[in-house]
Amino acid sequence: MKTIHVLLLALLPVTATAELEVFACEPGWAALATEIGGSHVNTFSATTALQDPHYIQARPSLIAKVRRADLVLCSGAQLEIGWLPALLQKANNRKVLPGSNGYMEASSYVLRLDATGNVDRAQGDIHPEGNPHIQTDPHNVAAVAKALGERMILIDPENAGVYEAGLANFLARWQEAIEVWEAKAETLRGAKAITHHKSWVYLERWLGIEEVANLEAIPGLPPTPTHLSRLTKKFDEGGADFIIRSPYQDARPSEWLSERVGIAAIVLPLTVGGTEQAQDLFSLFDDIIERLLEARVHE
Repeated sequence: MKTIHVLLLALLPVTATAELEVFACEPGWAALATEIGGSHVNTFSATTALQDPHYIQARPSLIAKVRRADLVLCSGAQLEIGWLPALLQKANNRKVLPGSNGYMEASSYVLRLDATGNVDRAQGDIHPEGNPHIQTDPHNVAAVAKALGERMILIDPENAGVYEAGLANFLARWQEAIEVWEAKAETLRGAKAITHHKSWVYLERWLGIEEVANLEAIPGLPPTPTHLSRLTKKFDEGGADFIIRSPYQDARPSEWLSERVGIAAIVLPLTVGGTEQAQDLFSLFDDIIERLLEARVHE
């Protein structure tokens, strides 16, 4: 009788429980992988939304995570050039080296803005391959999601059905959300923004916002008193609707300028976790739109 039971168990369908280990450089991409793969994906983000993704340390704990990863998913366009190459080298995981199926740069799947052939570092924190902060346009997120779903299927074909269904479900909900966001944000079209750093070019293009100045005279370097003084004179009689900074950027320059010219200074979450409200990809854009609208009303 025991032999019969063993044979019957062997004939039962086996449910795949293998997890895909995803090492994401930023929390937004970790959230996207979870949306597609659900419980079949184990995600980890090397940074938080309260850290500048340009500058983190290649810590031993991160090396260990890369060593176990099946997929490394980053923004690319040299955003992580200061630390990711060191992680990949020290982890010695051939599955996730550039050029392999286990390595993916999200910005490769969209039109990068502000690409330049000039790599003179005297000009500050520039990205010759284009601006890497593509996640602030939800249409870019959709394009990356499609590519990510295909990559996950390629790496883990056993769970292809899971990833196909997860991607289709996400894209359907995402398209509905985009339509709601665009309708709510229609009044933002034509608004003028001063930004701390050029982190928002994709959001601005999507919503029709004009960027009229940056607090950083040289990208990546702290705003200088001389430059802030020039901005005070330039915008003393208006000319901008809000001053935008990310959560990890120093609040003092934007607040100083706001007090002197009467333009609202606001914090926008640059990725998932940037504010208490932005806890997933959907609430990220909910919060961005709400904060911009509130600032526009109280200008």
